[in-house]
Amino acid sequence: MKRNMDVPWSYSGDNGPEHWHTLCDWYAEGAEFPLQSPIALVHDETEEPIDQDLTFHYTREQFTEKEFKNTIHFVPFDKESYVTFQGVDYHLTDIHFHMPSEHIIDDEQQELEFHLVHMNEAGQNLVVGILFRLTDKLNWICNAQDDSIWDFENHVQWFDPSMFLPERTHHFHYVGSLTTPPTKGPINWFVFDWVGEMSRKFIQEFREEVLENNNRPLQDRKERPIYFY
Repeated sequence: MKRNMDVPWSYSGDNGPEHWHTLCDWYAEGAEFPLQSPIALVHDETEEPIDQDLTFHYTREQFTEKEFKNTIHFVPFDKESYVTFQGVDYHLTDIHFHMPSEHIIDDEQQELEFHLVHMNEAGQNLVVGILFRLTDKLNWICNAQDDSIWDFENHVQWFDPSMFLPERTHHFHYVGSLTTPPTKGPINWFVFDWVGEMSRKFIQEFREEVLENNNRPLQDRKERPIYFY
């Protein structure tokens, strides 16, 4: 099975989303999981969760900035931050973004969506999605008190990833997949319905490295339950 992460893929053309499953066996295997992401989220079509115990344990730590998979990724050196879901710890392994947002809430798409990707000891992923609108405000990320944390010249940053989290904790929860090849699942998704604000200056730092319209098209919900907390 060809599992080479260098297999080229994109968001348009012959290696665009509709062709990902044809590019290599690994991508084809991931596409076989039936509950793909992203999906449209609608408040009126959700269920109340029976058990919801997602908790965040984020701390200030060192990240390096890398360009791969058609976007910019912030990768923690020591993976000190984590979330706990149903008694299992998932450590933060990656932060990246898509423009425009991949999830759509109540028929409204935002300009930007950040994904905070986590993994447990068994290698299972959990992803937190936060949507943003772009503004001309001075603070690059409006929950960040000090923009001096960004050292783009040396590609090293120190920050607390909780600055990406919303002021309001209401969120959707559903089971889906990764939104980039190999689009494997099952993956627990938590998408906040609060929309944050981010300065255009922050995104402009990466415009040359980030592929335009790097959002996967919406996937079929397939009657899967969507919970709202």
